Amino acid sequence: MTILPTLKCMTVAAAILASTTALSFAKDLTVTVWAGGTGPNDVYRLDAIDIAAEQLQREAAIKGEDLKIKVEKKSYSGWEDFKQAMTLAAEAKTAPNIVVTGHEDIGPWAQSGLIVPIEDYVDLDSWPLNNIYENLMDIASFSGTVYGIPQDAESRPMFFWKPHMKAIGYNDADLDALPQKVQDGSYTMKNLLEDAKKMQDKGLVQPGYGFYPRYTNGPDFWQFYTSFGGTMEEDGKLVFDKAAMQRAYQFFADAVKDGVTKKNHIGMPADQWWKEVASGKAGIWHGGTWHYARYVNQEGLKDFFGNVIFTLIPAGEGGKANTLTHPLVYLLTSGHDKDDTEIAAQLIKIASEPRINVLHAVKSAHLGISKSETEIELYSSDRWTREATERLLPYANAMPNNADFGTYWNIMWKGLEASWTGAKSVDAAVNDVEGELKNTLGDKIIIR
Repeated sequence: MTILPTLKCMTVAAAILASTTALSFAKDLTVTVWAGGTGPNDVYRLDAIDIAAEQLQREAAIKGEDLKIKVEKKSYSGWEDFKQAMTLAAEAKTAPNIVVTGHEDIGPWAQSGLIVPIEDYVDLDSWPLNNIYENLMDIASFSGTVYGIPQDAESRPMFFWKPHMKAIGYNDADLDALPQKVQDGSYTMKNLLEDAKKMQDKGLVQPGYGFYPRYTNGPDFWQFYTSFGGTMEEDGKLVFDKAAMQRAYQFFADAVKDGVTKKNHIGMPADQWWKEVASGKAGIWHGGTWHYARYVNQEGLKDFFGNVIFTLIPAGEGGKANTLTHPLVYLLTSGHDKDDTEIAAQLIKIASEPRINVLHAVKSAHLGISKSETEIELYSSDRWTREATERLLPYANAMPNNADFGTYWNIMWKGLEASWTGAKSVDAAVNDVEGELKNTLGDKIIIR
């Protein structure tokens, strides 16, 4: 993972002057901020803007300006509700000033005019923005323009229940070595299914609980496509690697055929899934770094490191071990008074300072957005954030900020679900995906 600060060459003097001038007459304003995918462990996605507002008001007071900022916050635990609310608000021209969402929304929202580039309102070459990891800033960009500022980072590891691994023959030294074996490619997807089957054969977990994947659609499944050699985008164009997708689909079909994953696993109740993976009822599963906070805080898994080991997603045939990072980003919506947008941009900048962002990283078990953050004691002394950062982030990839990726994603998921549940053979599912991609995206996607 690149950790050099971004050095985007641009002229920002006018934006900074406008921002400074705005303070002299923006006496009393309300800034609204909405966040999607946000639960009780993620409160600092919103509260950081509160902290930033207090700081900006104090700075204004020192300059003799009477600035009062009221922050109105709204969080959505579900992404569908959040996206629907954003759509309705945009149509009614009542969108919030600041929105916290997945980076994949940047492309379509930029093309639709829902958001404005944050680079027009802040100096990207000044601290703390110039210390944010360069690859995260790239993820927050679209067509060479920086639209957002990363709000957090994360990765999506594979988890193994240690007592079950020991029961099938692994000792402590073996388990300590497992992350490196996965990284080196000597422990593969094939080994994973074999170990899941051993757990079931010994009666450690019930049938269908050896490998317990995510229970619904999500970014996680692109990791498996990558593990089997797939590429999502190349030189700005989407890529469908038919052979790699076929191997990824076959992996899940084999898991069902071997009995280690349930055919009807998709769509199971969320609370059931969380409880089962955090209690040893499942043997091997995949999830996100932020899952640690829920396992420990809500699900009662007190000795996480005594019970769980985590690794990259293992390599499959034709690919390599990897993980996916899906940063949420702060975005500025369009249609607001220019002075209000400038203030909102300054709040995002302040909220990105290491001592503020680290509150979110540690409380929610996400990962930091800057190198400086890793040097703050709250972060560096936290075992989970430290080990997850070192073990996962250097090998993370991300979904492309391509306005047509959502279409690709929906089609890919339909094919995976069909082959997983047995509604179609793997070959038929892949062929149908290829045909639908050709019909809907045409020359916008490269098919190999």
